[in-house]
Amino acid sequence: MNPVRYDAGPYPRARLAFLCVANAGLTEGEMHAMAPGGVGLSFGRVPMATACTVQSLAGMEGGLLQALDSLAPGRRDIDVVCYNCTAGSFVIGNDKVRALLAQARPGAAVATLLDGVTQALAAVGAHRLAIATAYDDTVNELERAYFESMGHEVVSLQGLALPDDEAMNRVSPDYLYEFACAVDRPDADAVFISCGALRSTAIIERLEEKLGKPVIGSNQASMWHCLRLAGIHDRMDGYGRLLREH
Repeated sequence: MNPVRYDAGPYPRARLAFLCVANAGLTEGEMHAMAPGGVGLSFGRVPMATACTVQSLAGMEGGLLQALDSLAPGRRDIDVVCYNCTAGSFVIGNDKVRALLAQARPGAAVATLLDGVTQALAAVGAHRLAIATAYDDTVNELERAYFESMGHEVVSLQGLALPDDEAMNRVSPDYLYEFACAVDRPDADAVFISCGALRSTAIIERLEEKLGKPVIGSNQASMWHCLRLAGIHDRMDGYGRLLREH
């Protein structure tokens, strides 16, 4: 036999790894739908209590390293590792999460979903935000404080107070469209639909046509950011101005 021949593998452009909430039921499908050809995806799970509360979100910090240990631990070709939970990012703290990811994966770029949102808002030039969330008022006020600390003006913020990921996944895209329209304000530069468990990706294009402004969704922003961190700058239709123009 001749020596084994190798090539760049099935995903020669990049490999992205996402750490999801334990009960997440949407992330994989949305990320695979948005991933360009030649980009491979891996997913891990961070333990979290079922109810979406500040205490449950904060409790994920202890499971991050454990989840990282099970996320393709022997691979050296992961380009980006992302903690893919919007609320968990601002409850635990972006800097703290990034430090844990960098400690476990020193050879990869690291990010949180909230990093993706922040960078996406900057890319579309949004300063005044209308934010539609899946969360209750306690979590919402932490989100408001985060964006205000980043220099944004939150002109509108409403949440659905959904109890868990299963309920979040079942909110119909048509209802979410109506909810986002109700949360928008004329003086908002952009609408942000906050939570990777809501099916916002399916309605971003329709919302932008209706509202005449950029719409950012959690998973959309996360995928865009991770692709850019990996050096992938493809422009794609069907997922709003962010992926089409930036």
